[in-house]
Amino acid sequence: MPKKIATRKSAIHGNGVFAALPIDKGERLIEYKGRRRSHEEVDAGDSGDIESGHTFLFTLNEDWVIDANFEGNDARWINHSCAPNCEAVMVEDEAEPKRSRVFIEAVRAIKPGEELTYDYGITLAERHTPRLKKIWACRCGSKDCTGTMLKPKR
Repeated sequence: MPKKIATRKSAIHGNGVFAALPIDKGERLIEYKGRRRSHEEVDAGDSGDIESGHTFLFTLNEDWVIDANFEGNDARWINHSCAPNCEAVMVEDEAEPKRSRVFIEAVRAIKPGEELTYDYGITLAERHTPRLKKIWACRCGSKDCTGTMLKPKR
């Protein structure tokens, strides 16, 4: 069966993931894979640097993070957009939260050649200063682009 997605250079940022074949709304495309690490492990290492504006981290819950810097797959190359065509769907493992999983699913039909995107929903513990908003700049190009990948704090 031919692969529905392919990784290549992106106009949004670095690498991206693109539809190679038509994708239906609701279709599950790929699991976000990587090493399960605690927030403490990530914070102590170099995977979670907020100054970089770049992350392969996916928060599962208050204890665990998927770190795609280690054992990650092509899902880590899916870029952020303020008008995404995909979403991240969490499948929680209540018995063992560390084993919860994240899948990327299409929120609308996607044509071949379109770049897959989802809203990263990043909220930093730090104050979202103009400097941090610039570091975490969004380059999605949508007409409703907020200019940053950071979400307002609630």
